[in-house]
Amino acid sequence: MNPTEPDAGPIEALLQIMQRLRDPQGGCPWDLEQDFDSIAPYTLEEAYEVAEAIRGGDPDELCEELGDLLFQVVYHAQMASEKGWFGFRDVVEVINRKMVSRHPHVFGDAVVKDAADQTRAWEKHKAAERAQKDLATSGLLDGVPHALPALVRAQKLQRRAARAGFDWPEPGGVVDKLQEELDELRAALEDREPPQSVREELGDLLFTCVNLARHLDADAEALLRDANHKFERRFRLMEAEARERHGDLADLAPDKLERLWQHAKGRE
Repeated sequence: MNPTEPDAGPIEALLQIMQRLRDPQGGCPWDLEQDFDSIAPYTLEEAYEVAEAIRGGDPDELCEELGDLLFQVVYHAQMASEKGWFGFRDVVEVINRKMVSRHPHVFGDAVVKDAADQTRAWEKHKAAERAQKDLATSGLLDGVPHALPALVRAQKLQRRAARAGFDWPEPGGVVDKLQEELDELRAALEDREPPQSVREELGDLLFTCVNLARHLDADAEALLRDANHKFERRFRLMEAEARERHGDLADLAPDKLERLWQHAKGRE
């Protein structure tokens, strides 16, 4: 069967395409050289591109990016199948069982009041699953992947710690902590402490900023992404105005750059 023919079924066709790409006899030389480690960065990249497509609001682009992300799942499953570990259908069966198990209020008799109640039940269920895997050494922070973006991982670690009561009761306490961390960073700079000490204080400040985002029910990663876009938009306005009236940005004095920046903010 030609995997590109419609009657193969779209999922089956995709699996066959992947098999062909990894076929030692006539497959793609680049695909044959890949392994889990070399493909993992592409998997992360495709996930980010899905998020960007969602942000852009283009359904066609989102459809295409979701296909690229699905291909990453198929890729990893094919490499696992070659090692005799599992195949794509095993991946599907595992997630099917997990979703049914974690939604007893949908597929069983459990009752949840609202989305917040469901989130608590979901986290409790996940904690029980982790504990079953290793009863002797399981802890609240187990299972938070190290490969996550730092902001995402920080927020997950903080959320886990909060379950044990290690948390501020309200955002105001986090704001006070933020000021404390800022003062410590300022002191480290003024005392000319070693660069490593200054960087450590800055890391503590960032970690506390993430904690404040969590207390405000905000996604720290999304907030910084939005801030990046805002900065990029305003900076481009500065560049455009500078080209029209002053020349290159790099040739302007700091006070003129500040005026351009404030003007760009005002134009929004």
